[in-house]
Amino acid sequence: MDRIVGIDYGRKRVGVAVSDPLRIFASALETVPSAKIIEYLQQYAAAETIERFVVGYPVNLDGRPSEAAKDVDAFLNLLRKKFPSVPVSLEDERFTSVLAHRAMIDGGLRKMDRRDKAAVDKVSAALILQTYMDRTSQQ
Repeated sequence: MDRIVGIDYGRKRVGVAVSDPLRIFASALETVPSAKIIEYLQQYAAAETIERFVVGYPVNLDGRPSEAAKDVDAFLNLLRKKFPSVPVSLEDERFTSVLAHRAMIDGGLRKMDRRDKAAVDKVSAALILQTYMDRTSQQ
């Protein structure tokens, strides 16, 4: 069954999440160094069919792209070049790090574990993907 892959792109690390086969739940999958994300996604695509990428897009409170959007734009160009047949959707990623921390607290993770930025990145990717799936399932 096809999967949707959620991505929280950062200059150092990339959080990756994946949908379940029925596209109901998003699960945090991995945190990958930014320099290796395309290679990681190619390996994942060799094992699973990717229906769509959902990439968190950084915007300011006023809705304009933030400073980090330049890095995400460069990544999006590379992603589209390496996976030309896979559509890419953008999802507003405002507050995902805050929500990821809240989800980790609610999930009972200890304070030391919540300081792990890699864990926050992959939970953020799951939140980005879940937001996309919830929004599109209602249409």
